[in-house]
Amino acid sequence: MQYSDLLTIRENDMIIIKELTKVFQAEDVQTMALNRVNFEVSEGEFVAIMGPSGCGKSTLLNTIGMLDEPTSGFYEFLGKNIFELPEKERTAIRKNTIGFVFQNFNLIDELTIFENVELPLIYLGVSAPDRKAKVLDVLEKLEMAHRKKNFPMQLSGGQQQRVAIARALVVNPVLLLADEPTGNLDSLHGEDVMNLFIKLNDSGTTIVMVTHSARDAEYSTRIVNLFDGQIVSERY
Repeated sequence: MQYSDLLTIRENDMIIIKELTKVFQAEDVQTMALNRVNFEVSEGEFVAIMGPSGCGKSTLLNTIGMLDEPTSGFYEFLGKNIFELPEKERTAIRKNTIGFVFQNFNLIDELTIFENVELPLIYLGVSAPDRKAKVLDVLEKLEMAHRKKNFPMQLSGGQQQRVAIARALVVNPVLLLADEPTGNLDSLHGEDVMNLFIKLNDSGTTIVMVTHSARDAEYSTRIVNLFDGQIVSERY
């Protein structure tokens, strides 16, 4: 059977994944992280991926974000067959269209808040005046402009995550990928981040989020459950 025969026709599909398999090889041990996964995400959806540790959640997210390559399977993003593209083209698509938010914030301690948010724009070759305008705009929207000269260690965990989200959004991505975005936050700051995600989704940003938190998952429009590398259930 051809992969094209497996494609489900859904209007406005941003992500189409079919028969995706990922096997990690370590010496004589093979670990199947993903086992023939079929998964679609439409533009404007907010999807939460849940499951126990080691079930393949982060591997699936990393594959969607083109940070990891599967052992086999089909992945189409914005109409392009991703793993048939040269690495240079995949990198350009990732940098220009996808924002990443991680549990550990991944901010650079030696850079100011402004400089942390500016970094993706420097990699994209955006001019200094345009960078300044874009960074200040996104910091204003996330209510962090007053902290632009501070360093990450001078901020609370919730504030650091806001900065990390600002950095993800400064390139105006069509897709936001979040891996346990509230994992290092208390419940109050975690709720603040999830409410921010709701606002982003309402404004048109597609979000795929990995989480252990049933509470966080309820903010999404669809919950997908993984177990042993396979999708075992979905609900809206």
